[in-house]
Amino acid sequence: MVLDNICHLLNNFLRCTVYENVIFCWVMHEQSIIDTILERLDTADCVVKCVSLIADEVQLRSRLELDIERGLRTSDVIDRSVERLPLYQHLNTYRIDTGAMTAQTVADAIKKL
Repeated sequence: MVLDNICHLLNNFLRCTVYENVIFCWVMHEQSIIDTILERLDTADCVVKCVSLIADEVQLRSRLELDIERGLRTSDVIDRSVERLPLYQHLNTYRIDTGAMTAQTVADAIKKL
């Protein structure tokens, strides 16, 4: 049901002529997740660029701990996220190491792709 909803919403955005760019942000740590979503999207008139925003373990832990302190996440997210780090090296995506980047710098790097 989650994938059906995601694909339905994304297809609606892709078909809407008001938007030039659609950025979909979700944790996709397995190529099969990316492939399943892409297979269900009408991308005939689109350029699709899959991007993984990554950070080393120290940075990841630090960022997640801040989210936990703010009440945005629960502490179990840290171990789960750290375990997934190596999986991103096997994805067919552009990888951007966000470790020393600001949000604006990351956005600029994505725009350059």
